[in-house]
Parts: sequence; C-alpha cells; structure tokens
Amino acid sequence: MVNDGSSSGAGSANGSKEIGDEYNGNKSKLNRRRFIQAAGVGAAATGFAGCLGGGPGESSEGIPSEVTLGVLAPAPENNPIGAAIANSAELAAQQINNSDELLGAADNVTASIKNTEESPSTGRQRYRELTLDEGAHMTTGVFTSEVLLQLMDPIAQQKTVHMTTGAASPKASNQVNENYEKYKYHFRTGPVNGYHLGQNMVDFLEAKSSDLGWESVALLVENYEWTNPVQKAIDDHIGDLDVDVVMEERYASGTSNFGPVYDSVEESGADAAFVAMAHTGTPAIVQWAEDQRPFEFGGIHVLSQLPAYYGMTNGACRYTITQNTATPQSDLTDKTMPYVESYNEAYDAYPVYTGYITFDAIMQWATVATERGTVNADEVVTGLEESSYTGTAGSLDYYGPDHEYAHDIKYNFSADSRPDEGVNPVFQQWQETDGSGSQEVLHPSYVSTTDYTAPPWV
Repeated sequence: MVNDGSSSGAGSANGSKEIGDEYNGNKSKLNRRRFIQAAGVGAAATGFAGCLGGGPGESSEGIPSEVTLGVLAPAPENNPIGAAIANSAELAAQQINNSDELLGAADNVTASIKNTEESPSTGRQRYRELTLDEGAHMTTGVFTSEVLLQLMDPIAQQKTVHMTTGAASPKASNQVNENYEKYKYHFRTGPVNGYHLGQNMVDFLEAKSSDLGWESVALLVENYEWTNPVQKAIDDHIGDLDVDVVMEERYASGTSNFGPVYDSVEESGADAAFVAMAHTGTPAIVQWAEDQRPFEFGGIHVLSQLPAYYGMTNGACRYTITQNTATPQSDLTDKTMPYVESYNEAYDAYPVYTGYITFDAIMQWATVATERGTVNADEVVTGLEESSYTGTAGSLDYYGPDHEYAHDIKYNFSADSRPDEGVNPVFQQWQETDGSGSQEVLHPSYVSTTDYTAPPWV
C-alpha cells in the first residue's frame, strides 16, 4: 500500500523510523560523542538573564585540547532531517580528529547532539545545556524557523558562534543587520534564506518553463513561518515571467485532506501546482498521485528531498519536482561526492540537505578557527565574514554586516555556470530507474543529469 499520508511531520512518512534506527545502529562506526559537563551552572536554571560572563566570546585563549561542537537537531533518532544533522556533525568531528591540520592543538573534538523537538521552548533549553552546562565552542543545526527566532537572544547573550543549517527565516539575518554588535554571532550556512528560496523558485521557472510546458500555475503554500518570505518573493518576481498565477492558496498548517484544495486547482485550469511544503508534504504527494490529478507538481517539497523518500512513499513521489541543496547525483564541488560516499559508508544511507550544510558549517568553522589560531568567538566571527570556503554545497560566502541579510549564505543568481561565490540550489525530479527511484537533477545546467518527464496521466 502507498503511504496514506495521515501523518504530516517531517519524520512521519513510512520508513522514517528505520532511518532513525540506522542512526542508532551506526553509533559504533564512528568515534562517538563524549558529553563534557561544565561545572558551576545549576541544571535547574531556565533563563539566560545574568549568564553573560565567561562565555566563549570573551575568552582570549587559543585552541583548547578538547573542543565541543553543540548540535541542535529535531528528533535525530526518528526524523531523517534531524538524523542528517546529527550524523553529519559526527562525521565532521571524526574527520577533524583524523586531520593533521584542523584544530591541531585539540586532542579531542566531540559533537554533543540535543533534540529540539521542533519546539521553541525545548530548543532554548537544549541551547542552554550546550552553551552553559557543556561549554560548547560553537553551535549548529536548527531546522525550524520558529525555534531559530527564539534562539536569537540567547545566542547574543552567550556570545557563541551559531551556524544555522536548516531554518530559513530571513528575520534572523535582519536582526544581525539591525543590531550587529548584539546579534553578530549568528550565521546561516544554509539553506539560502526564505526570500531567496522563493526567488530561486521563480528563477527556475524562468529557466525551465518552456521545457516544462507550464504556462499557468496554482501557488499552494503551507501556513508556517518559513513560507512567509518564500511567498513574498514569488509574488514580487513571478509577474516578470510569461507564466500566469491562476490560483493562490495559503492552506492551514494541519491540512491532511487535500481533496478540496486539489479540486480548486483543477477548476483553475493550472498546468501545475507550484508548492512550498515541508510539514504537510506526504499527504499532498500521495493524494495527488493516487487520484492522478490532471496537473503537474513541483516547487519546494522538503520531504521529497529525502533520498529514501521514493521507498517511503512506494513511488508516489515519482514525477514530482523539488528544490534541494544537493543530491547524491549532483556533483556540485570536488567535496560533494567524497562527503556523500563517506556518509553512506558510515550510515548505510544518503544524507538529506541539512546534512550537507551541517558538515560544511562545522568544517568551515574549524578551518577559520585553525587559521585564526583560536576558538574565540569574536575572532571567528571576523574570520567567517572574510572567509570564502568551498564546501559540499558550493562556495560558502556570507553577506556583510551592512547587507539586509547580514551573515546569510550568499545566493548566486546565475545558473549558467558553476558559481565562484555563493550557492545555487538544485532542482531535482524523482524518476524511476531500474525499478527504484532516483533524484535526477534538472537544473542548474552545469549539474543537470536528465530532462523533465511529465506524469503520463496528465
């Protein structure tokens, strides 16, 4: 049976528990984390007020013998997005420990992983545990924008570099721009912020609409914080294209029955549903495929980014298109495939987009700290601002303090050639190859692996 889509969470599609089990079962394959407990901070403390003294940002020491990487991931035991964050942090820690150069003065680099539960209050508590109880020298992760926005003040108070690797809300970077000295410790290594995600969707349509044959689209956006800037960017730019938006609906966050929504899309006569979905993605896909709705499907569909999603939906995601950071088929830089192969060897699975970004964030942080000869947060902030680091997803360069999106990863607006600066998301289509699914890349051209295939029932 095809997954009926009754559960809408990011880790709720059939097969997500198996991915979580792989995460637990592979702990022996890597040098796993050791939790470093810092003395002097009461475990019962729940607030951050008065906790500013002695943080990593105020230390003048170089690189300590033991370095702790704080990792915030949603349910890494059973959520594939959280598992990719956790696994990639462990993989990065192992590679740093095996390196003769990175953080050379450190005898042991460990990743301490905390479950945010996609809850702002839980995220704040787990961040407190990492920075106050364990003395993390940097933090990374965070998938949900609601969690990230609740962490901005704690990050400022603790003066510890945080590199976001999932949440897309540009409100965080706006805060860095508006009050740099307070919020300068926040960087977004990826994905590109929500506004640029929406702009990238329009750029994809401009480049590929003739190949797709989409002359009209119905815009379907789930009602979550992360989609607000995505929708704004689409509204701002799609009018420049020869593509008509014949319907636009921001549907309720708890939607599980897409029948009425799809009836409206059919009535509009749209060639395709142009979507921004994460939490509600599986029922949307399954019902579209089972009912063989007479329109095509693409945009940002976060769950379709999972390499295991074809099996998790019994092939229901076939023919759908989604934006992605990278896929196992996208050779974005000379570091992409080595990382993918190392991840697969360690975990017997392929990484989700948050994995590429988390690995890149930690490796860039370690590179900058090594170059600066210190883990001091203020020094590392300056180093990251000046850094141009080639990661698995592209060239990691950040907007400066005066930019509207200060400390966000730069979005490369050109899709004609491999960028020397910034990143350019890929667009994949799920296609069937030898009885199994493959995330074939349609765009950009320099990593494209196939041409678009329309659903045969349309």
